[in-house]
Amino acid sequence: MRAKEQGRPFVMVFIGVNGVGKSTNLAKVAHLLKKKGGFSVLLAACDNFRAGAVEQIKTHGRCLEVPVFDQGYKSDPALIASAAIKEAMLRKIDCVLIDTAGRMQDNEPLMKALARLVALNQPDLIMFVGEALVGNDAVDQLTKFNKSLVDLSPVDKIREIDAILLTKFDTVDDKVGAAVSMTYSTGKPVLFVGTGQKYTHLRKLNVKTVVNTILN
Repeated sequence: MRAKEQGRPFVMVFIGVNGVGKSTNLAKVAHLLKKKGGFSVLLAACDNFRAGAVEQIKTHGRCLEVPVFDQGYKSDPALIASAAIKEAMLRKIDCVLIDTAGRMQDNEPLMKALARLVALNQPDLIMFVGEALVGNDAVDQLTKFNKSLVDLSPVDKIREIDAILLTKFDTVDDKVGAAVSMTYSTGKPVLFVGTGQKYTHLRKLNVKTVVNTILN
């Protein structure tokens, strides 16, 4: 609502390590915003590090019937994101969802690039995408990503991760500890969980179910 009042789109950046399903779950959020929220959406293809990543986002865009902004594989991802936001403003699009390259939490050059993208574009929401299956590794990834964002942000624009999206939550059965540990260690909420491959396979975390699973 605040973004709309300011005459700009609501901007979300999706970050995380390689292979956790960032692009697919970004598309699920786009589907949710469009179908249930009634919002117009623009996808920004800012992962130009992994071969085929831009084409993957374009495929999601075609399936969802939402526009995709890309500048190929040679431009600076931070500048692609900035251009996408400007395009959305011109077209009066409600939400911009920015896909970023997967990176390991200890890769300092790539973490610096991510911090630069965030500092330049000041998204409304930074969403960490992690796998529910990996347990304590997910906690390590989340805390290091968050620390890198804080440490590498300009002093007047310090940002942290705002929320978590846990993928493959349908495969963990009673192993729900990662969700609890990630929230407990950082104070960041689990906003969504991915429960399959279809665009509709995204839901809010049912806290009562998690608690009952742990206690039983």
